[in-house]
Amino acid sequence: MHFRTVIFIFISVLACSVNLAGLAGQLVGVSKGDQKSPGQLFTSEMFQDLAPELHALWLNPELGSRLGAILGHTPRTLRIKYYQQTNQTLWIFDEIGKVKPITIGVFIRASKIAAIRVLKFRESRGWEIKYSFFTDQFQHLGLTEKMQLSAPIDGITGATLSVAAMKRAARAALFLDQAVTGAGHLLEEEAL
Repeated sequence: MHFRTVIFIFISVLACSVNLAGLAGQLVGVSKGDQKSPGQLFTSEMFQDLAPELHALWLNPELGSRLGAILGHTPRTLRIKYYQQTNQTLWIFDEIGKVKPITIGVFIRASKIAAIRVLKFRESRGWEIKYSFFTDQFQHLGLTEKMQLSAPIDGITGATLSVAAMKRAARAALFLDQAVTGAGHLLEEEAL
């Protein structure tokens, strides 16, 4: 078979699969505009379909420095968006596992982790962190005065860097939750 023939067949199969995916969405009555992102689904589930307020937390130098120490890198943005309703906050982070970002959602209630979930996993290894046998360890954990999780987290063989990314996201969410619900001198906030 010639190279051009192989490429033509590959492109034809790819085009058919894209068309079938769109047709499948039409058959079940879902349009692309109706589909929610994993972050939107997580937010809707955690706040039980209530409409939490979307806020932006501006990282002043002190807050940015302390957050950077928790994450192990300088925050990539000057503000972080989050959702809040009374004593509940929801944070979404992209933390690098080995080489690619892992999108992690963390839901905090009364300064404790109520839920943590992998919303999008892009690495080739370490995907086990998305299962409840791992994520359930984070429930009800808080942050110590030394900015550590209040209990140890068991690792997963072969997923060390993914586990570390989850722990960083959990610590960052707990820290930022404390900043928006308690230590007002650390933040500059705006409602969106």
